[in-house]
Amino acid sequence: MRSYEHFKKIQITIFRKSTLKSTQSIYLTMKLIYSFMLILCGFAFTNAQQAYTVEGTVQDFHDKTMLENAVVKIGEFSTKTDKNGKFSFNKIPAGKYILIAKHPDCNDYTENIGVTQDLHITITLEHHVQDIETVTIHGSHKSNGSLVIKTLDKSEIEKNSTENLGNLLSQISGVTALKTGNNITKPVIHGLYGSRVSILNSGVKMAEQEWGVEHAPNIDVNDFEHIDVIKGASALKYGNEGVGGVVILEPATIPKKDTLMGNIKLSGISNGRGGEIAANLLKSWKNAWFIKTGGSYRKLGDLYIPHHTLQNTGAEVNSFNFSFGNHSFLQGFDVSYSGIRQEFGIYRGAHLGSPSDFYKAINLGQPYFLDDFSYEIGSPKQEVEHHIAKISAYKRFENFGKLTFQYSFQLNRRKEFDIRRGELNALPSMDLRLITHSASLVHLIERPDWSLESGISGGFQDNYPNPATRARRLIPDYYRYDAGAFSVFKYKLNAKLNAEAAIRYDFSRYDAYKYYDESDWNARFAAVFPEFFIQKSDSRILARPVLDYHNFSANIGVDYVPFNNLEIKFNVSRADRTPNPAELFADGLHHSAAIVEEGDLRIKRETLYQANLSLVSKINVLKGLRIEAAPYMMFSDNFINQIPTGVQNSNRGVFPIWSYKQIKARIFGIDADAELKISDHLKWNTGFSALKGDDLSNNEPLILMMPSNLRNSIEWKMNTPDNFYLRLENVSVFRQNRFPIRNQNVDFIENGTFFSEELDLSTPPPAYTVFNASVGADVAKNFNINFRINNIFNTEYREYLNRLRFFMPENGRNFIITLKYNF
Repeated sequence: MRSYEHFKKIQITIFRKSTLKSTQSIYLTMKLIYSFMLILCGFAFTNAQQAYTVEGTVQDFHDKTMLENAVVKIGEFSTKTDKNGKFSFNKIPAGKYILIAKHPDCNDYTENIGVTQDLHITITLEHHVQDIETVTIHGSHKSNGSLVIKTLDKSEIEKNSTENLGNLLSQISGVTALKTGNNITKPVIHGLYGSRVSILNSGVKMAEQEWGVEHAPNIDVNDFEHIDVIKGASALKYGNEGVGGVVILEPATIPKKDTLMGNIKLSGISNGRGGEIAANLLKSWKNAWFIKTGGSYRKLGDLYIPHHTLQNTGAEVNSFNFSFGNHSFLQGFDVSYSGIRQEFGIYRGAHLGSPSDFYKAINLGQPYFLDDFSYEIGSPKQEVEHHIAKISAYKRFENFGKLTFQYSFQLNRRKEFDIRRGELNALPSMDLRLITHSASLVHLIERPDWSLESGISGGFQDNYPNPATRARRLIPDYYRYDAGAFSVFKYKLNAKLNAEAAIRYDFSRYDAYKYYDESDWNARFAAVFPEFFIQKSDSRILARPVLDYHNFSANIGVDYVPFNNLEIKFNVSRADRTPNPAELFADGLHHSAAIVEEGDLRIKRETLYQANLSLVSKINVLKGLRIEAAPYMMFSDNFINQIPTGVQNSNRGVFPIWSYKQIKARIFGIDADAELKISDHLKWNTGFSALKGDDLSNNEPLILMMPSNLRNSIEWKMNTPDNFYLRLENVSVFRQNRFPIRNQNVDFIENGTFFSEELDLSTPPPAYTVFNASVGADVAKNFNINFRINNIFNTEYREYLNRLRFFMPENGRNFIITLKYNF
């Protein structure tokens, strides 16, 4: 028993020791595993808690302006930039993310980033809406500096799409139209017109024999979405010749999306019993490629004046345009073509063969060639074609700026037909072909507080008057060479004050071949320009005038906003202008103008000094009142003026002689506009313009200065139906009481009696007032109708600025209806 008990104790002891060792072994193993797991979890925990700071700035690509309120996202984290364009994320866990930056005026920015350390990021956004360096500088853009600008927007153009450019721009205060009859108009800005007003068609300065008072711009307003008028000579970027102002026509901006869009318009016009059809089509892609085309056709018969129609006053106009290209932000190009053909009848009663008839028409207002309506356009008439081909390209460099290159080719073909006998009746009396090549390279660099735009340009013109007309050439053969350079600097002094300065140099050369009557050459030019003489042929002298002009122009201006409701703009400028071909070379009957023109080789370059002030105030009256007053002043010691100096009686009729003279001149005036929003639906607009022009050399008023005028309109708008509006307009033109006395005598025999009578070529017509009305709305999806009545009360009146006012009044009542379908 003892042995058994002893064995049992030993066995139990061994078991306990074995169990203790096993327990200790398991404990150690578990401790090792637990420690290993703690280490692994510690690494994971430590790694999960690691976070970094991501900060940076958001700025504009071209001027480096810091953008406020830009939204920046990193994965699920989001913030906005402050007024300095800065953003910051304090705890972004390590990892890979998609960075997105957005701003209302910019394309979105997207980038893949890895966050493994603290980061500082500079984000550059590309503006796609308010791109100020484009040629367009109307009110929706960032800033137009000290320039005094007025804009006709898309809605105004569409409501008056059957009007020509001159009549359309007359809605702007300070702008009126110089007319030759009732079809041919050209814009006048602050009393200046012709070569003194530059017209840019999609960036191309029009070269279309614009020297002629009856040479209407070859423009189809249906091609454009907005039209800007820059008053004065301060827009030196666009050339030195626009001393009166610049008219900028721009088409619609191409959308950067996949779309097919366009419109078709059909108009009926009662005065002339005609109509117009126009269509535009655009295809664009998201990758910024586009192609677009459009065209129009208008036909009118003889025009109606109160109680009569005027013979041979019809018109036929057709146009076509096509373009394609790619307009991405960093770079782009486009190729475009536009062409227009215009045929205008000249009122038959303005070309009178009898001196007695001429006297009765001028002094007694006796009309000739009335009624007998017809669509046929006979002599006298104009046939004009104008073609433009353009290639342009641009490239943006992040720190260098933007480079833009443009080349354009223009072909202008003008034929003017006079009343001629026999086989000559089918030949034009004037047949001019003008070819113009021009190229430019412009650099723009912008920074937050300043910008600098500089460029160079060159041009060549070839004018050829066809001798097959068998008539004396009004304008001779000539070559013209042009070269120019400009620079415009703008500086932001503070939040309220901006300043700008510009300088420009231009060189121009005429190389012409012209025949002169020997007596005229010897009396006027032989002693002054003996080097121009080439040879004598019978009683004619062939000369080769080579004339060089060096022109210097400059302007400075400020834009000051002392209060939120007041803006002050002021600029002063000096501009040199090269005389146009008519001022130098004109010599003979200008058929469609019904005048004889005389140029003068001795005319020097024209220098004008101008000052423009604009005060704009917004007053909290009713729903808002906006008032603008813009006084201006211009003076010149060598102003080129055209005045009547005699009467020529020939076998082709009786015509007044208008000669070009260089004088000392002064013009000052004021434009004033007000807009009162009476309610959310009712708006009243008014505009007043007045100017005073003086010929200081002869101590008399300047001729053909715009009479004072007042425009009023009241418009009611509603949202039902869509885009509904009703407008009533009143235009009052005061009599021009300041005019030079330039009457001439005419001799004639009537019923066997000799008469020598004075022609009253000076007295302006009486004041007048006319009323117009229009209404329009979207009557169905994508379908709009617009109805307009011009001269509601069929008022008979005459325009002082109509060169044919002696023979005919202005148009009578006119009903116009336009149907437009958008797709």
